This record gives sequence, structure tokens and C-alpha cells, in this order.
Amino acid sequence: VQLVESGGGSVQVGGSLTLSCEVSGFALDEDNYIFAWFRQVPEKEREGVSAFSSSENRIYYGASVKGRVSVSRDDAKNIVYLQLNSVKQEDAATYYCAINGGIHIGIGSRAMLRPERYRAWGQGTRVTVSS
Repeated sequence: VQLVESGGGSVQVGGSLTLSCEVSGFALDEDNYIFAWFRQVPEKEREGVSAFSSSENRIYYGASVKGRVSVSRDDAKNIVYLQLNSVKQEDAATYYCAINGGIHIGIGSRAMLRPERYRAWGQGTRVTVSS
């Protein structure tokens, strides 16, 4: 399994950013898995941004980004996208995507956004925010 994030860089406060996570080893439209975006700043715990299960028709969002974030998938390219709007200074972080196989149903938001639930991780893509 390999995940490769891209799309990081500098974004202005109030702007938007789109990150990509290219997945190898899972067929996003066929396999059973859970997938998540996390972010981390130095000396802080990894924070769950968004997560979804292939077995459920819903997407979970972290409280700090709810209402500003959307997740989409391009099954032909096996890529998951994260779009964050109305960017704030506190959105500056290294963003990671992660995945774990299996059928996951009814886990709930808090559990879905915990990093220990995921086994494979990308290398991260850094986002800086300028005012």
C-alpha cells in the first residue's frame, strides 16, 4: 500500500486549497477500507480532518474544519481530494492521508478520526498560510 500526498504549499488567509492523495494497493471503488485526512503541527498531536468508510455513505469531519472542508474521490485515478475553504492561520500544518483495510461500519466520528485506526500513511504535504 502506498499513499502519496500532493498539493501543499502556501495559501492566503481566506483562500482555498486542494490536496490530493494518490492511493496504490487499494481500489477505492471496489475494496473495503477506511480513509482519512489528518494534519499535524510540531509538538501537537495529529488531528483528524476528515474520514470516510467505503462501507458507509457518510463522511466525518473534524470540528475545526467542519463547514469548510469537502472530500471527493476520483475512482478512475484512485485519488482522494481534500478541499479546504476559508482558510485560517491555524490551518497551517503538514497534512497526511491514511488508509486501513476492512469493513468498518458504525464506528462513529471520534473513532474514525483517531490516527491509530489507520495502518498506512503518506509522507505528508506541508501547507503554510500567509496573511
